[in-house]
Amino acid sequence: MNHLIIIAHPNKQSFNHAILQNVLASSKQLQVETQIRDLYQLDFNPILSWQELTASYQNILPAEIQREQQFIHNADLITLIYPLWWMGFPAILKGYLDRVLSHGFAYKTEGEISQGLLQGKKMQQFITLGSNVAQYQAFGWDKSLDDCLVNGLFNYCGINDIDYQLFGDIHLIDQQQRQNILQRVSEKNAQNIMAIQVKD
Repeated sequence: MNHLIIIAHPNKQSFNHAILQNVLASSKQLQVETQIRDLYQLDFNPILSWQELTASYQNILPAEIQREQQFIHNADLITLIYPLWWMGFPAILKGYLDRVLSHGFAYKTEGEISQGLLQGKKMQQFITLGSNVAQYQAFGWDKSLDDCLVNGLFNYCGINDIDYQLFGDIHLIDQQQRQNILQRVSEKNAQNIMAIQVKD
């Protein structure tokens, strides 16, 4: 199986990168072929121009976008690792999705009906919050996140098997709590990989 990890955090010393290293180690332990797309390291251009958008409807895409689409096409499991900033993706990840999930690749529209084209893939998202998760849930914001950034977006593209984890108070927790989170990440990653391997 193929595992694609997409991470969007500018600080190499961040807890997001600790999650990345944990997911990578867990995947290698299970002998899973893994690709990492570190959007900040790639200096990915998140701006979708009008010229690129209109050309994409004719399946004319820049080479770097075709390359990212190939990574997604090959992936059985897609992992997103990112901090939640202002109720959304970091801009670089939003722009990545704007450019890469293009018409004809991620979805198609015939008449008034749209159909997702990325069926058969599994996704997991590891999301860090500055806020407290329980308070976030009390306001119902976790449901809004699920409706928009998780199932709302990716179901539209045909990915229906999605697991996401929220890790809050990220600037307040101590080292032991961080280790507990990393253990949960490792277990969840292994669980999702094995679920795919059983299917295959």
